[in-house]
Amino acid sequence: MEIERITIIGGYGKNGEKELVDEISFEMGDEVSIVGPTGSGKTALINDIELFANENTPSRRKILINDAIPSEEFASDPSKNPIALITQHTNFLSDMPVDKFLTTHARIRQGGKSRTIIEETLEFANELTGEAILLDSVMTELSGGQTRALLIADAVIIGNSPIILLDEIENAGIHRTRAMELLKRYKKIFIFVTHDPRISLLSDCRIAMRNGAMQKVIITDDEESRVCKEIKKVDDLMLDFRNRIRIGERLSEKGLGEKLRAIGL
Repeated sequence: MEIERITIIGGYGKNGEKELVDEISFEMGDEVSIVGPTGSGKTALINDIELFANENTPSRRKILINDAIPSEEFASDPSKNPIALITQHTNFLSDMPVDKFLTTHARIRQGGKSRTIIEETLEFANELTGEAILLDSVMTELSGGQTRALLIADAVIIGNSPIILLDEIENAGIHRTRAMELLKRYKKIFIFVTHDPRISLLSDCRIAMRNGAMQKVIITDDEESRVCKEIKKVDDLMLDFRNRIRIGERLSEKGLGEKLRAIGL
């Protein structure tokens, strides 16, 4: 089945009142952010999407695939499930090498193309991490950021999931804006739960959550795109200093002043 769109039919918030967003659909190629304070219901929303909610969760939302109630085999057969969820708390339980993990998954999902697919997946993952993942790395010894990077790459390339849900990738120690750039190459629906303004503004739109309910949908317009470019200057400066600290360099007031002047601050 070719996935064209996913639709969220609004339900009810924590106070029992109907959500202000009655219905919203996303099509292949869309990048969406879910934003809101801690406890506002962001994770509950992506859980509803992953579970193909059909008025059977606390929110009483309904999820449609291609304008219809999803097939039961989506939930019962992992190989047919179009949704991949990468959570904040993902850990590997197997101590197999990365190569074996990717080879096994690629053989199941991709058949004879496995070696090329493995190389592409590892290259993608290593674009997101500070410390490269090696094929002979043991899965259980990967850092949190490496684990998330590998699973994102695996879901995008080997699993080839049409709809990918990503929960707070900014907390994973991976290069979040580089991830956004890479993901745009693949025509899928990406839905981010995020507190990061740059991820939100790089998305096509964002769903604002409060009290367990969808409050509004904000489309990223030209003005916000210009704001995002200004935010990028400060964000890149912070990333540079973070990397310098990570590799053991000292920072100086002079260096800070030069950097600030360079970006017009």
